[in-house]
Amino acid sequence: MEFSYQPKGVCSYNMKFVVDGDIIKEVVIEGGCMGNTAGISKLLIGMKVEDAIKRLKGIDCRGRGTSCPDQIAKALEKYMEG
Repeated sequence: MEFSYQPKGVCSYNMKFVVDGDIIKEVVIEGGCMGNTAGISKLLIGMKVEDAIKRLKGIDCRGRGTSCPDQIAKALEKYMEG
């Protein structure tokens, strides 16, 4: 399944995902710190959605209360809700 998510409170402005069942197949993050978001995207390929949420949820960036990884977790939580 393909879906997009518009993150809040971070530099990135759009996140695109391809998930097959509970496995992440592709993540594309538009905006944000290019090297970091590209690296995170590559690391997530092949990971179970639930594992990615556990690892990324709650990561903070510069006292914002969220981060691009945290927003990825929020997007994947929405996916899990259906």
